[in-house]
Amino acid sequence: MFIQKKILTFICLFFVASLVIGQNSKNKQVKVLSFNILHGATTKGDFNLDVIAKVIKDADADFVSLQEVDYKTNRAKKFDLATELGYRTKMASIFGRAMYYDGGEYGEAVLSKYTFLNSKNVALPYTKGNEPRAALEVTTVLKSGDTISFIGTHLDHLRTDTDRISQATTINRIFSKNRYPTILSGDLNDVPNSNAISILESFWKASYKKSNPRLTYPSENPTIKIDYVMFYPHNKWKVITRKTLWDTVASDHCGYLVTLELQ
Repeated sequence: MFIQKKILTFICLFFVASLVIGQNSKNKQVKVLSFNILHGATTKGDFNLDVIAKVIKDADADFVSLQEVDYKTNRAKKFDLATELGYRTKMASIFGRAMYYDGGEYGEAVLSKYTFLNSKNVALPYTKGNEPRAALEVTTVLKSGDTISFIGTHLDHLRTDTDRISQATTINRIFSKNRYPTILSGDLNDVPNSNAISILESFWKASYKKSNPRLTYPSENPTIKIDYVMFYPHNKWKVITRKTLWDTVASDHCGYLVTLELQ
């Protein structure tokens, strides 16, 4: 009888421990979405923020990096797109200016289910006459109590890769000094094994599979991968799932959704 009680106690303790470990593991998981929103225009040109918000809500991401984000430009009808999408998705929002444009500003945004401890917007190098670019970083605390940083960026889009190379090099140099485990997400405007992506991957670990990189552009019939989620340190993150989100109206880019687990 005594032995049976000990066995029963052991089984109960094992069951409770398994539940606790499972919950802790879940609390350390984050869903990350990279999404170029075509400055809110949609592929129909009808400026429908609700269509864009639906893609984000359906993804149920914890962190979203948004590219081609307008702040009170004329073409965006003087809307603050980061705030509008944050309101529609019930997420905290922040905008980072890359340049002044069309009576307002243009750049990156981050949406988050978590509040921000701090933020930093880094201007990236560019050739005179080309579009300025930026990298927007936020630092936050997960449910598990772990502090992480999340960066959204958008590299130069021109056929020549001079600016992308210098921008990738700058991102590595600046964010390699980060104190906390970090995720890098965005439209990098280049394909796997290109010069710029190789520079980034010399520091960051990419989430995509080399054998199946999941194409992201154009949304109607994707032929190339230019949207990414990366992370550092390599041994601090584990890729759980990868998914491409197709919506031919919301944007000319597919969303790229990745679930990561902090180790």
